[in-house]
Amino acid sequence: MSTAVALPLGTDLADITSRIREHIVTMCAGPDGGHLGGSMSLVEILAALYFRVMRVDPADPDAPDRDILLLSKGHGGIGLYATLAEAGYFPRERLAEYSMPGGQFMAHPHPEIPGVEAPSGSLGHGLAMGIGYAVAAQLDGSDRRCFVVLGDGETQEGSVWEAAAVASHHGLSNLTAVIDRNRLQITGGTEQVSGLEPMAQRWRAFGWTVREVDGHDVDALTGALDAPSERGRPTLVLANTVKGKGLPFIEGDVRSHYAKLKERQYHKAMAVLRRSRS
Repeated sequence: MSTAVALPLGTDLADITSRIREHIVTMCAGPDGGHLGGSMSLVEILAALYFRVMRVDPADPDAPDRDILLLSKGHGGIGLYATLAEAGYFPRERLAEYSMPGGQFMAHPHPEIPGVEAPSGSLGHGLAMGIGYAVAAQLDGSDRRCFVVLGDGETQEGSVWEAAAVASHHGLSNLTAVIDRNRLQITGGTEQVSGLEPMAQRWRAFGWTVREVDGHDVDALTGALDAPSERGRPTLVLANTVKGKGLPFIEGDVRSHYAKLKERQYHKAMAVLRRSRS
């Protein structure tokens, strides 16, 4: 099994991230819209994991020695779908099924979709599930790793901190959590709703190794995600991001949390993204 999804010869990862953003915008222009801002802030995180870091094989999504990715912030599901399509888990054309009645591509991920490990959407559960995968790997003598991607507002849930304590207690060095730190949640800024700072110090106090990076720098993310873990300590990658990244007219705007793009907005967004690729 390969270490990550191999890019076609001559393909730049920046092209992949741009196409992922185009897919997200297209899905948000559908009849039901979608979680735009928080999916756009995730793009480089997911690209680094699938194309640089994780041991996965799109041709064999259930391979027993694969690394595990759990999207705890399930409202970023369309970002995950777009990434899985670009990675080759299923044809890109299937993204047109998003929000269609009776379809598999819903607002939140479902394991019927190739590459999706578990359903998510109710915030605060992903890290605890990740502990289960990490403990199982240790019991099996497997070197597989588990990565859990959380939203920053999600860490206001007490269950996240219970899981953080348990992971540290069990010395799960094969567990890595990634926080999409875009500083916005559905009701406003995280620090106004329920302050999270000093976030890095809090996680260190719970016994985690903390690596803070620019969440839109794929090289920095790759270094933080792929660096050897400290023995007996889980790892947190604190990824500083911008909600709505890639679309200057919505970046940092809480109203981008869920959007149903009108035709004019869709064409404007696609023009911006395509210019970034030229």
